[in-house]
Amino acid sequence: MPRFSDEFLQELRMRCDIEQIVSGYVPLRRRGKNLVGLCPFHNEKTPSFTLYPDNQSYYCFGCGAGGDVVNFIRRIENLDYTEAVRFLCDRAGMVMPTDGYDASMADKRRRIYEMNREAARFFHDTLFSPAGEAGLCYYQSRGYQKKTITKFGLGYAPNSWNALRDHLRQKGYSYEEQFEANLLQRSTKNDRTNYYDNFRGRVIVPIIDVRGNVVAFGGRVLDDSKPKYVNTADTPVYKKSLGVFGLNFAKNSKEKTLILVEGYMDAISLHQAGFDNAIACLGTSLTNEMAHLLMRYGEEILLCYDADEAGQKATQRAIGIFNSIGAKIRVIRLTGGKDPDEVLQKYGPERFRSLIDGAENEIEFKLLKAREGLALDSDDGKLKYLNLAAEILSEVNNSIAADIYTSRLSEELGVDKQAIEARIRVIRQRKFNQSKNRAFGQGGQTHLSSGGKNTLSSGVSVRALKAQKRILSLLYFNPDFLPAVRDKLGEESFTDPMCKRVFAVLCARIEEGGSLDFSVFSGELTNEELGMFVGLCKADERLPASKAELNDCIATLQSEQAKQQRRTVQAGALGDAEFAALFHPDQKKNNPS
Repeated sequence: MPRFSDEFLQELRMRCDIEQIVSGYVPLRRRGKNLVGLCPFHNEKTPSFTLYPDNQSYYCFGCGAGGDVVNFIRRIENLDYTEAVRFLCDRAGMVMPTDGYDASMADKRRRIYEMNREAARFFHDTLFSPAGEAGLCYYQSRGYQKKTITKFGLGYAPNSWNALRDHLRQKGYSYEEQFEANLLQRSTKNDRTNYYDNFRGRVIVPIIDVRGNVVAFGGRVLDDSKPKYVNTADTPVYKKSLGVFGLNFAKNSKEKTLILVEGYMDAISLHQAGFDNAIACLGTSLTNEMAHLLMRYGEEILLCYDADEAGQKATQRAIGIFNSIGAKIRVIRLTGGKDPDEVLQKYGPERFRSLIDGAENEIEFKLLKAREGLALDSDDGKLKYLNLAAEILSEVNNSIAADIYTSRLSEELGVDKQAIEARIRVIRQRKFNQSKNRAFGQGGQTHLSSGGKNTLSSGVSVRALKAQKRILSLLYFNPDFLPAVRDKLGEESFTDPMCKRVFAVLCARIEEGGSLDFSVFSGELTNEELGMFVGLCKADERLPASKAELNDCIATLQSEQAKQQRRTVQAGALGDAEFAALFHPDQKKNNPS
């Protein structure tokens, strides 16, 4: 079976939105941020088929079918993996790759990870040298403590054309490798290519992914020169459309929310002030890919963009993106400062905490923004506001919330509530007609056998199976746990065949630094294996993760493994009936010797 590149599968997944694809086969209705419908893979009267737009996956709690959009098409159209990919390529207008997966790409990514880590060390060491004095003064002027600088690995790029280039060359990295990692730029003159440092005379902020890999850098000038910021461009290990700063720390926060700010300097200031769930987008405005990623790690997103006009426009846009995927959001309205850092500098963490407590939901925020600049004491002003408000409330799926806000509008403006509701219905019908015209073409349903629910493998205890599955979900959500697992467990420790296979594939993906989207597992796992994996990840995604729990699971498997070894030794001196009784003690009582 060919293995396609992460980049290709990611593009295919983004072009083939699972909600659009599945709705062509299954009538869906929204339930919170997810969608539900009757499973096409087994007969049922009560919907147990659930679609998760946040990570582009599905799972049926009735039959255990689960996976991504490729797996769905594979099942429902009765295709093999390659055929399902080709099917979606044709739908999306993409060219099917003619070559398979290039194993050298994993080696290239590994080299770039190592090179980035060495570059981060170089920038950090430079910060505390005479060449980095300007950078250190800048961080200190922002009130950053030494432990904050160390925690985030902050650094300084000397004002040199070749300092980093020559340092990395001495470490064994070629100019071409450094260029591919976007650590160098190059120019050609008179048929001669010259390589030079991309980051010069700037404070440097390393960008670290959730696995602990340094994937990119952000650089800021200390004067008024342009450009003010230089950020790593797309590389084999980094995509700007997925760039989120601070998520490696925020994912371990005890808070169930994520505070999304505009820049990484604001995020660092918030972390120092005790808000360890702060994150920032990088080098680009919020994208759908980022929003899907954030929903994996936060139950609610708190938007905290700058108070200026650009920041408020960005807030409106972000609200639209998060609403489109069913995310729960609130908006922090900054008062007393243009950005979070200024609020902290002037008033301290307590004031910012009060702003969080007073954060508005997206409906309240939109209604307040809609009335700005309108004279509500005039009929013209009321009419304009009511039309804007009706547009906003037409997007509200919660009937109770819609009724509350409609009643408020009616009382506040002295307009009949039924008239407002009628206007909302007209707008909803218009939007429905528009969306129906754009909807994905309907396809015929093909019902396939699901193969039934996953059951315990012979000889695997319930205790051991639970531990195996929990380790898999812990690794999926916390790839940085892998070294702790590898130190004590091998594939032989996973006695359930499906868990063993998923463990092998998951570890390989983490070790090579590849994507962990379910789409990349479709080509390496069977339908049953992928369904089991998706199901346990959805069941465990909101559970707190800790090294202590991981160690408990590891200890359980080690204990079960030791028991199995003792049984094997004993079995050599036992008859068939006595051997079977070791695994089924009840048989010993029913069949006394």
